[in-house]
This record gives sequence, C-alpha cells and structure tokens, in this order.
Amino acid sequence: MDLSQKRIVVTGGTGFLGKNVVNKLKEHGCENIFVPKHSEYDLTDVEAIKRMYDDFKPDVVIHLAAVVGGIGANRAHPGKFFYDNAVMGIHLIEEARKRNVEKFVQIGTICAYPKYTPVPFKEEDLWNGYPEETNAPYGLAKKMLLVQLQAYRQEYNFNGIYLLPVNLYGPGDNFDLESSHVIPAMIRKFVEAKENKKDEVILWGDGSPTREFLYVEDAAEGIVMATEKYDKPDPVNLGAGFEISIKELAEKIKKIVGYDGKITWDTTKPNGQPRRMLDTTKAEKEFGFKARTDFDEGLKRAVRWYLKEC
Repeated sequence: MDLSQKRIVVTGGTGFLGKNVVNKLKEHGCENIFVPKHSEYDLTDVEAIKRMYDDFKPDVVIHLAAVVGGIGANRAHPGKFFYDNAVMGIHLIEEARKRNVEKFVQIGTICAYPKYTPVPFKEEDLWNGYPEETNAPYGLAKKMLLVQLQAYRQEYNFNGIYLLPVNLYGPGDNFDLESSHVIPAMIRKFVEAKENKKDEVILWGDGSPTREFLYVEDAAEGIVMATEKYDKPDPVNLGAGFEISIKELAEKIKKIVGYDGKITWDTTKPNGQPRRMLDTTKAEKEFGFKARTDFDEGLKRAVRWYLKEC
C-alpha cells in the first residue's frame, strides 16, 4: 500500500508512541495525517467515534490510543483498563468496517501472552494460557480486538492487522511514577536519588524477571512498515530480540545516571510475568522489520531527554 496518498487517522497520535509514528509516516511521504484530540473525540464514546470518522474520512486507521500503565496502575484500575481499551477498539473497528476503511492497524500488547509462555514468545502461543494476573484485564481486552479483526476479515473481508510490540522506551516516555513502566520509573528514581543525595533506591520485586525492550522510534518504523506491506490475519510480534533481567537493567540505568548509592529490592511487591522475550522472525520475514537501536545507546538517549525536559 502506498501510504503517501492516503488519509490516515492515528489515534493516540500525541502520545509517546504516537508522535513517533506520525513522524515516521511523514518520513514515508504521508501528508494527510489526522490525530483526533481526546478533548474533542472521546474514543470510549461511540458517538464521538462516528463523528471522528465523519470529520476525517480516513482510508487507513492506526489505532494506538490506549489506557496503559505499569504493574501498580494495572492493579489499581483493572476495570477501567479492561473497559476503556475494549470499548475503544471494538467501536473503532466496527465503524471502520461500516465505512469501508481500506486498512485498520491494531496495536496489541505483550501482556496478552500467557503468564508462562515459552521463551521466546511465538505468535502461535498467544492462546495457550491465561495472562499474568496483574495485567490480565488489559491484555485480554486488547486480545479480543484480534478476535474481532479476524472475524471481520472472515465475514466482511475487512483488512485489519494486529501487531504485538514489547515494552517500549526512549525520549518522551511517561515518567509519572503512578503510571509509568519500568525504564522511565527507574530513570526518575535514580536521578532523584542522586539529586537528593539519598543512599538507597527502592525497587519493586526481587529483580529476577526478564524483559525485552524496543526503542520507540524502531517500534514506530515497524508499525509503518507493517501498514505498508502486511495484509494477513495472523498477529505479528514487534521486538528487539533480546532479554535482560530487571536487576541488570537497574544496574545499567544506575551507571548511566551516575548514582552511587545502593539498590534495595522490595520483595513484598509483585514481580509481574517471570520472563518476556519475543520471537521476532515473522516481522522480518513478512515486512522486513528489524530493530536497529543499540539498547545502551537508547537508554542514554532516554536519560538525556529526562534530564533536559523533566
């Protein structure tokens, strides 16, 4: 699909990932990009969704908007995380179908995978168990949108694709400790501890879980490449293809920030899923995506951005 002549709606286009996707679309020659503002279009309201479609008349929809957060936010708001994410996607897809939108790109989540998925996570393992409990409502809400897209392709020949990115990081991330993910939360904690000359930083869990992280600009490139080149019903992982323990991650960020104190692990707090790493071969095979940003360099860019902007 040549996107340069298409009218493209990017929901969540002012967010962390969304800004990068919009920039990548522009780099690919797209000029007709529309970003619905939450203040004008509440995407949990079907009437607002209908109005958004009537106003923008998109050929392509890239649905990034989501209610997201780390373990703490997921534990505090499981109902909101389920309802808002499910209802946004369900109505956006249904109204796109009714209007014969040419392509719908749904961003899923690694939280949709079963708690004990064999590492590396393969797309065919998606239905082999229940997600990790702390973020299961969010993960399942997103996974239902894959079911919807596959059903709509079967019955209505609706072209919807589903992408599963790992945890993202990079400049412009959410550094609010109430809702942030692990990398921005650690960066903020180490920077503030250094500035306030604290002798310890307390982190959740025991540091043993492993995670994979994808630089946000790489993720945006993968999403745009899939929008251009991928048209199949099967979900596709977007990742960087490596695994690091939370303990190792903490030591890396501590070193980059230049913090000299100690790390204390609060084992009364949950670890989350034991291991996470994606099999990324399908993305490379189907549309040529491979993450390019070195992890240490990406972390340094994220720290520099936080020190400058926050």
